[in-house]
Amino acid sequence: MTATRLSPPTVLEDDLAGPWQVCPNPGLAKQRIAALTQRYVTVECLGDRLADLPHQFHHPQPRRWNPVNWADISPEQVSGISLDTFCAILLGTINTEAPIRGYTQASRQYLEQFYPQMAQFVGGIVDRDGQVVAPGLWEREEKRHTPALITLYKKLTGKAPDPVPHSARPYTPSGNPRADLYRHGLHRIATEYGAACLYLWMMAYTTGPLQAVLGELLIDEINHMTKFWGFGRWAYPETSLGMIVGTLFQAMVQKWRQPNLQGSLIHTLRRMTTELAWEQWNFSHRLTLLYTFDQVMRVLWRWERSLTPAYLTALFGPNPTHA
Repeated sequence: MTATRLSPPTVLEDDLAGPWQVCPNPGLAKQRIAALTQRYVTVECLGDRLADLPHQFHHPQPRRWNPVNWADISPEQVSGISLDTFCAILLGTINTEAPIRGYTQASRQYLEQFYPQMAQFVGGIVDRDGQVVAPGLWEREEKRHTPALITLYKKLTGKAPDPVPHSARPYTPSGNPRADLYRHGLHRIATEYGAACLYLWMMAYTTGPLQAVLGELLIDEINHMTKFWGFGRWAYPETSLGMIVGTLFQAMVQKWRQPNLQGSLIHTLRRMTTELAWEQWNFSHRLTLLYTFDQVMRVLWRWERSLTPAYLTALFGPNPTHA
C-alpha cells in the first residue's frame, strides 16, 4: 500500500471540483459534488483502503496530509452559501469531532472481546485501570481534525470559536455483546458516512486552500468509513438489509421508551441537525446535501458487491466467531 492511493495529489492552484464560479447555483453545485465524488469516492479507492487494514494492524502509520497553504485561507473562498451559515456548520463539526477519545474508547470496549486487533486499531492500548497508554491509529488520524477546523473557523471569522463539545456515549453493554457490537458498528459506520458526505458537500461550496483542508478531512473519513464497513461485513457475514432494518427499528423503539437515551441513530440525527445549524440552510443546500448522500451511497453499494465471503476471508482470515 502506498500513500499515493489514499492521498490524491492536491494542486492548490486548481479547484478540486472543477471550474469555480462565485455564487454557484444549485445545478453547478450538483456538478461539483458529482466531480468530487468521482475524484475521491471510487470502487477502486474503497477497495484499496479496506485492503490496507490488515497491514495497519501490524504497522500502524497515520496518513500524511498533503501540504496546505494555511496562510492564504480567506472568507472569499466560500461561495454559494452565507459565511455565517458556513461558519455555524464549522462550529458544529468542531463540537462533534472534539470528543474523539470518548468515541475510540467506547468502540474499543465493544470490540475487544471478539476482535482485539480491531479494538487496538480504534482504541489503542490501555493499562489495567483503563487509561490509554498508546492511542489507536483511528484516534491518531481523527484527533487532527478538531485543530484544523478551529484554524479554519479563526481564518474565516477572525476570532476563536466558542465550542461546546458533544459528550460521547460511553460503553453501555446490554448483556448481549455480539448484538451490542453490531448495533454500535452500524452507528459508527453511519457517523463516518455522514461526516464524509458533509465534508464533500462543504468542498463543493469552497475553493483554494480552504477546500484543500476539507479534502484532507474527507480522505480520512472515507478511509475510516471503508475500514469499518468492510470489517463489519467480515465480522457479521449473516448481515442483511432485514437485519439492519430490524436493528434500527429496535433502536427506534428503545429511543421512544427512553427519550433521553444517547447514542441511537435517531438521537445522533436530531443532534446533528441542531449542531449543523440546519434551520439556517436554504432549500437548495438541503437538496444538494441529500444529493451528496445519494452519490456517495451509490458507489458504496457497488463496492459492497465485491465484499464476497471468500475475499473477506482471504483478507482477514477465518472469522473466530463463526469457526
